[in-house]
Amino acid sequence: MPVGMVAEVPLAGRSFGWDQLGTRTADEDFAPLLAELDRPLDHFKRFIGDTALAGSRGGIACGLDFFGADQVVLGTDCPFDPEGGALFIREIIAAIDGLDVSEAERRRIYEGNIRRLAGHRRRP
Repeated sequence: MPVGMVAEVPLAGRSFGWDQLGTRTADEDFAPLLAELDRPLDHFKRFIGDTALAGSRGGIACGLDFFGADQVVLGTDCPFDPEGGALFIREIIAAIDGLDVSEAERRRIYEGNIRRLAGHRRRP
């Protein structure tokens, strides 16, 4: 199930906040367990993000930078906008079309990723 693009986005390619998880417990040593686990931030990168950000081009670009074009699907939050759905759909499409991404990435966001996730192939 896609989730809204809410995650700690690395600043300049680095993020250390989540790496503190489990390191400040005084009564138990979690170092051996933590050594066996992926970084917490890496788990967030396995999520599927969506574009339901009220048409925020910057927010969508930030999510794409974090998740990558293969992990983002079109989302609109329809009908939850002041126009009953049309406003967010229109603004999200404009935001996606205004992004500096390839046409192939745009197609994956619009339809390819959700088809892949749902196991549905495009008809010729």
